[in-house]
Amino acid sequence: MADTTFGPNGWTPERLGNLSGKTYLITGANGGAGFQAARTLLTKGAKVVMLNRSADKSQAAVAELKKELGANAEVSFVRMDLASLASVREAAAEVLETVPQIDALICNAAIAQVPTQQFTEDGFESMLGTNHYGHFLLCGLLFERIEASKGRIVVVSSLGYNMGIKAIQFDDMNWDKNYHQNKTYSQSKLAQMMFAYELQDRLEAAGNTNVEVYVCHPGSSRTSLITTSGNLATRVMFWIMTKLPITQSAEKGSWPEVMCATENGLEARALYGPTGRMEFVGPVGKGTLHPHACEKPAMERLWTLSEKETGFEWMI
Repeated sequence: MADTTFGPNGWTPERLGNLSGKTYLITGANGGAGFQAARTLLTKGAKVVMLNRSADKSQAAVAELKKELGANAEVSFVRMDLASLASVREAAAEVLETVPQIDALICNAAIAQVPTQQFTEDGFESMLGTNHYGHFLLCGLLFERIEASKGRIVVVSSLGYNMGIKAIQFDDMNWDKNYHQNKTYSQSKLAQMMFAYELQDRLEAAGNTNVEVYVCHPGSSRTSLITTSGNLATRVMFWIMTKLPITQSAEKGSWPEVMCATENGLEARALYGPTGRMEFVGPVGKGTLHPHACEKPAMERLWTLSEKETGFEWMI
């Protein structure tokens, strides 16, 4: 059943009011959906801080946005590599020094379909380490600032969470026995969702109403995600897909995360994104959330493991 909350055309940026005085942090914002989200928020007067791995690409992105939107556009970047817990800690410290308010932290960055098993510098399988552990630590380190700002955490997942084995492989988190570029990626996106839903539960249990947490996905969008890390066959297949009506622009792919960062009255236990064909494209609204994404024992176990692996204990 399609979500009709926002009418037949779904949520669009036309619903946004003036965002002057608001500050949004976006990981992976120098290209793709993250860049488009930054652009949309800036056009409404918001301040945007990008958290990106590449200083060169970040400088180019900032220059492009200022050229389009004017020199007064409040956009800056902090260098951060999600694949390094040390880098995440350094970046968070810089944010806490320089960004007094966080209205939303949008966890947008990801790596996908890494063809062969790789590891982060901390010894984690690369996609789990980057997509889940890196963001888990970042959200924890910035949580008090977000809470003080009565802000939000937006986790950008993927329909991939519903592909693969649909469970967290706790006995082999690094996929030493059965590494597979798609299934391992799927688990990293499932882990991100479980983190978000478990955080919702913990906030509710603590009576904390100052922080809202939402989960969304971009659908099937034409971004550089696959072309950056996928192997040749995956890149060719995705290139073919981009010519079909089951993909959409990176700009449309950014709408769910902008919505989750700004719209009032959203549901917590939900997955927002396109609601059209296969939920790959179409009007943005509330999509299908499969129950394995919020299986309570797995969520709790993953949280405990994530605190241990990142060396960070959340105080909620």
